[in-house]
Amino acid sequence: MRNLMVKYGRGNLASDIENFYRDFFGGSLRSNYDCCFSPSVDIMESKDDVVLTFELPGMDKKDIKVWIEDSVLTVSGERKIRDEKKTDDYIRTEISEGSFSRSFTLPRTIDSGKISADYDNGLLTVKLVKAEEAKPKEIEVKVK
Repeated sequence: MRNLMVKYGRGNLASDIENFYRDFFGGSLRSNYDCCFSPSVDIMESKDDVVLTFELPGMDKKDIKVWIEDSVLTVSGERKIRDEKKTDDYIRTEISEGSFSRSFTLPRTIDSGKISADYDNGLLTVKLVKAEEAKPKEIEVKVK
């Protein structure tokens, strides 16, 4: 026990715990989740539109960009959670951060002039309205 105290009692507690874990278990308490942030997305289709909902907690609206080019919808941004100066103080980091870009090829049935995006409470909702000619039409059946 005295050897452990001498070996690990010299730095700060976070470093001591990280070093002990690495030596004992052969791994790290730190994860590599923060290397690649890619937000989850739900896609829902109705007869009138297609709605994409992106999970972007902790992001500011100004850090999110949505655009369409050549029938491709792209959502991109950057999420920063931690102060870069204090990264050594973390024992474990699982909250993903970084830049991301998600692209979706739009079907021809979408009216690109009627696309809207709203951001509220960590969710980005992109509404893609279907063109009138693409919407299902009910045909009246006549009885003779």
